[in-house]
Amino acid sequence: MIRIAVTGHRDLPPEAHSTVTELIRSHLAPYGCEMVGLSCLADGADTIFAEAVLASGAPLEAVVPATGYRDALPEEHHPVYDRLLGQAVLVHRLPHTASTPRSHLAAGRLLVERCDRLLAVWDGRPARGPGGTADVVSHARSLRHPVVVLWPEGTRR
Repeated sequence: MIRIAVTGHRDLPPEAHSTVTELIRSHLAPYGCEMVGLSCLADGADTIFAEAVLASGAPLEAVVPATGYRDALPEEHHPVYDRLLGQAVLVHRLPHTASTPRSHLAAGRLLVERCDRLLAVWDGRPARGPGGTADVVSHARSLRHPVVVLWPEGTRR
């Protein structure tokens, strides 16, 4: 089974949400349930990916960057995060306490190191801070992992 991890932007423009959803579903469709999806389950691309993995009948693994990660996510995302975390077949919990750029970078590196392919919902721009999507993509490329970048043409963050 192929192991596919996701990295991507949290603050997707509302008009891009349905297009990103379709791009992810289309990319994952050929694998059906013959894949394992890995995600940190943040709002945005991580959640869209996790939902698509589960909808295909494939197993989902979650990576939790820090014990304070959930609390650092938007409160309205907590029920979604809790549901997805509960559906994960395996949860990788990193030893960090605070949800910081450092813990996010560590989580991104773990995703890359545990996957065969990285799916990046990325606008191609530099990371806004350490541990951003660009940093995770860079790490994957440095290890020569295949990276597939999905981004709706003409969309700006």
